[in-house]
Amino acid sequence: MDLPVTLPEKLYLLALDPERGRPTHATDLDLALRAAALTELLRRKLIRDDGRHPAPVDGATDGLDPLSAALLEQIRQGRRRTWKSWIGRQRGSVRMVRDGLAAAGRIRVEEHRLLGLFPVARVTLPEPRVRKALTAGVESALSGPFSRVDPADAALVALVDAARLGSVLAWRRRREHRARIDKLAPAAGPVPRALRRAVTARHADGGGAV
Repeated sequence: MDLPVTLPEKLYLLALDPERGRPTHATDLDLALRAAALTELLRRKLIRDDGRHPAPVDGATDGLDPLSAALLEQIRQGRRRTWKSWIGRQRGSVRMVRDGLAAAGRIRVEEHRLLGLFPVARVTLPEPRVRKALTAGVESALSGPFSRVDPADAALVALVDAARLGSVLAWRRRREHRARIDKLAPAAGPVPRALRRAVTARHADGGGAV
């Protein structure tokens, strides 16, 4: 079984509802995916934490998903922005990650029109065990020996918690494992805090998905 490599890919698949054929909690999924892309770049040492801003670092970009690659290029070419600003800036993030997964054969996307008018995409998983394995990684990060937790799984848990993705981790479980989640959060650097602020700001403004 071939598992996805990058954090945005993993997060998208975790948020996917196979029965409904689309991700759940889509309102904030775009923010969570951009935060995952920033965390992926941090983990690969393609950016570094320069105080309140990400700063680019030279390095190989092989194997990056489309969203992470696009975000890195913008950070390299654009002016300095805060972590929160980068999380809220990139448009089309959900589609970008989805299309990258489809191109890699990890999902299938079937386009049709609802009532013959509204375009709708249904996403299916050719290999359902992939999502089950990702879910198991999250569970292991929460309850397994801390010394054996994969840093990528630790980062995923921190991002899911910050974005309040209840379909991946219900609020009761987040409350139950609060101490453990806080211990896992450093694996994602400064990103979870910025993501939490971005989500709070969006809801305070009454905003929707980008």
